[in-house]
Amino acid sequence: MSITRINHFHAREHCAAELKSFLTGILPAIRASDGCLSCELLQDHADPRRIVIVEIWDSIEAHRASLSQVPPDSIRQAKQFLAEAPSGGYYS
Repeated sequence: MSITRINHFHAREHCAAELKSFLTGILPAIRASDGCLSCELLQDHADPRRIVIVEIWDSIEAHRASLSQVPPDSIRQAKQFLAEAPSGGYYS
């Protein structure tokens, strides 16, 4: 059974385009990870500062294993565009 991961991001004022561009840039790496079945970025029409990434994985373990491949520099780079820490959860 697959698992869905929904990640919520909230951009700082005037940083929505930069955050979206950054997140769009990491989508190929997510999609190429073992166990990733799909990955889509969506931006809220009413509030463009709100962005979600919806990922479908073979398992929670596959998603967690993929996180070890994220370079710490990428995480630091993303933080400059965020109004608050990202949040997310697993759904089935």
